[in-house]
Amino acid sequence: MTAKAGMTGVGSEFISWSRICFIVNNEEVFNMSNAEKLNEILDKAKTFFFLTTDGDKPKGRPFGFHMLVDGKIYFGCGTFKNVYKQMKKNPHVEIVALVDDGFMRYDGIAKIVKDDSLIEKVREIMPQIMAMYDKNHWEMGLFYLENGHAEIRGMMDLKEEFDV
Repeated sequence: MTAKAGMTGVGSEFISWSRICFIVNNEEVFNMSNAEKLNEILDKAKTFFFLTTDGDKPKGRPFGFHMLVDGKIYFGCGTFKNVYKQMKKNPHVEIVALVDDGFMRYDGIAKIVKDDSLIEKVREIMPQIMAMYDKNHWEMGLFYLENGHAEIRGMMDLKEEFDV
């Protein structure tokens, strides 16, 4: 299982919104999967917004954690939080990330995952947060978006869209 997580400083950099790629040893790499593209955008944004509904009202909050494992981007939050309860009740969610002069929308159906090996990856990436969760007997809920669709936009135009 390979993991690449946000919030860890991956050393990658965007060239432009219309040509999403990253630099490895001063060489441009263009053969990124759609999940890798999204992960790079989330890395660059650092903080992004996770949107749910609470009854008939929209709810949004900043998120920062994400990790790319075996081609899927996983997100996490405490199972005791309202966001987790809202996501379970209505799994249709959206993520919005702002980067440079554009933004990315990523929507899909949240699929909750119970996997000890993924929790161990989270422990490696965020040991302080997980220590706080352990101390308080909180559970980290992990999820990914199924049937995802992403749009990369400028202020006035759609640059790229794809399914994830």
